Parts: sequence; C-alpha cells; structure tokens
Amino acid sequence: MTRSALWKSIADTLAAEIAGGQYQPGDKLPTEAQFATRFGVNRHTVRHALAALAEAGTLHTRRGAGVFVAARPTDYALGRRVRFHQNVAASGRTPSRKINLLETRACNPREAEALALAAGTPVHVIEGLSLADGQPLASFRSVFPAARFPDLLAHMAQTQSVTAALAACGLTDYTRASTRITAKRAPAVLALALQQPEGAPILRSVAINVDAAGVPVEYGATWFAGDRVTLTVTPE
Repeated sequence: MTRSALWKSIADTLAAEIAGGQYQPGDKLPTEAQFATRFGVNRHTVRHALAALAEAGTLHTRRGAGVFVAARPTDYALGRRVRFHQNVAASGRTPSRKINLLETRACNPREAEALALAAGTPVHVIEGLSLADGQPLASFRSVFPAARFPDLLAHMAQTQSVTAALAACGLTDYTRASTRITAKRAPAVLALALQQPEGAPILRSVAINVDAAGVPVEYGATWFAGDRVTLTVTPE
C-alpha cells in the first residue's frame, strides 16, 4: 500500500469511527504517537490523515491542547432581541462567558456616532469570549454610554451577563436596531482566542441596540468562529 493510500485509509477509518459515535463532538483524540502505534505507521502519515480531516471540518486543533472532534455548528438567531445565553441554551449546549476587559474610557469617533454621543464622551467597554460547552464561539466587544449606566461594570463583574447587568441598571428591555455582517479571516490574536488556525473564516457582526424610545444603549462587535456558528435570521 502506498504512503498516500495509508494516510487516506487512516482518515477514512477515523471518519467512520466519528460518524459511528466512537468519538463524540468535543472529544479529544489520542495523540499522533498513539495513532502511529495503533496503525503501525510513522507520525507524518498520521499527521497527514488528521490534517485532511481538519480541512474537511471533522476535526479541529486547539493550540497546546490537542486535536478534537468538531462540535456541530450552533444555531444563533439574529433578531430584535438577541440574547446569547438563550440562543446557546436553545441549541442544547451550556453557555458561559469569559470577561477579559472591563474599562471606562473616552469614546472613539465610530462609537460616538453609533451611540449618538459627543466626541470624547466616557463609555464603558466590555470585552470577552462567549462559549458553548467550554468551546469559544465568539469574541465580543460591547460599548455603553457611561453616564446612563454608571454602575454597569460593577454589575457585569458580578453577573457575567450583559442583559442582567443592564437590568440591574434599570434597563429591562432593549432591541436590535441594526446589524451588519461581514466575512473575514481571523488574525493571529483573534485566532488564538477562538482556538482556531490563523486565517480561519470568521463572521463579524456589528450591531446597535436601542431602548424603547429608540435611544442607542449599546454598540457592539462580535467575531464568530465561522465553523462553529450558523447565523439565522427570522422575520419579526
């Protein structure tokens, strides 16, 4: 059997085992060395087989962690009332958030325009990761007018939920006024955060949320891992 046939046979065997449920979505696979021993080949041949499965979307590599079975894409509804925890829970997965930044600073021109603020007005900025079953789905940045929500960052630190933090500040409902979605490729820092290869496909969503009177309350950007999320739009 030729070397090319060997790696393809290994890839086909692993794909069949994954399809048959021997390895579940999110499971970590054995190491290259373990597969090399199992199949009686060198690690280069195993690496070729795993790379082919990764290119097909069956596997994904987490830098420094290993090779994992790719989870099924999570349906993520984009509507007037988009709530991360509700979206992920509805797909049968467990949502969580990792907050990387809570700060107050002067707004930049783009944020000032989106939030209808004067140049240099103080804003609260929240950055972090949104996860499902512990796997990063998206990186996000949300910006809020600081004068309207003076205690927002303190509530966010406690709740880890934008919706709960806004409710604690007196805003119990808000809706999405606009959304722009653009296909991109992940730069190195973002790819590391999302546990994806540099250059992997991502979807960037830029949105403005408003209160019942139509006043902007949040300007946010979210970078979704392209192979882990299916964005859906439902007329409301």
